[in-house]
Amino acid sequence: MSLDTSTTGDSGPAKTLDATPARALGEFIRAHRERLSPQEVGLPPGPRRRTPGLRREEVAQLCGVSPTWYTWIEQGRPVSASADALARIAVALRLSRAERAYLFELAAQRDPAEPDTASAADAPATLLQTVGLIDAPAYVLDRQWTALAWNAQAADLFTGWLDGDHDRNLLRFTFTEPLGRELIVDWETRARRLAAEFRADSIRHLNDAPTRALIDSLIAASDEFGRYWGSQDVFEREGGRREFHHPRHGRIAYDQITFKPAHREDLKLVVLVRL
Repeated sequence: MSLDTSTTGDSGPAKTLDATPARALGEFIRAHRERLSPQEVGLPPGPRRRTPGLRREEVAQLCGVSPTWYTWIEQGRPVSASADALARIAVALRLSRAERAYLFELAAQRDPAEPDTASAADAPATLLQTVGLIDAPAYVLDRQWTALAWNAQAADLFTGWLDGDHDRNLLRFTFTEPLGRELIVDWETRARRLAAEFRADSIRHLNDAPTRALIDSLIAASDEFGRYWGSQDVFEREGGRREFHHPRHGRIAYDQITFKPAHREDLKLVVLVRL
């Protein structure tokens, strides 16, 4: 049974529960165009307007794109919208950080203004400090899943990774370090899922040099990673039970939960609660 209550033509946005991504993108852009006045973007008010906000031709002028192309975008037609063109639309419509992120998600594009790398130098200091306040194993990962910060409980749990002088990348620890295989219960299942979760998590920056170098090095160093990566499996990163064969504490189990900080979704705060 259809729940479509849209009107035909271009008199207003369609009100549907099954709008296509292109239509949803068009409706979002149109709504924000109608909220802006000419004065807000430095244009003369001109004669009396029959519709609210800016005209499509004015936004197209501000963006440096053709009025026809911009109209088609708003109408939800399946036309190509480059990341650069979307960035110009975001600036012209004066979108907030959250609105701009939503625009790029709707268009399934990566924002060119998104930072290419994340490191301890540019990670929020409060996030890194928070790790030390948590009374459970906790650590922060960057977009290549390299640990930027961790607490004493995490160092005690993850022997061979977060203790001593080791490579801090979670994937390298899991796939190339013998201690990783010994520590993680049901290593094959967890490792396969880890590769699939990283594929899903890294899709927006899969061709960035640091991510590409990491994947290439893992394929060269680990037959299992190469096989799991080649399977094209994709899973969302999820929490749940994690079990370890610890060299000092024996078999221990935790419930893992992952948080993404506001404005820095390329970082992750991971906490393990003892069961």
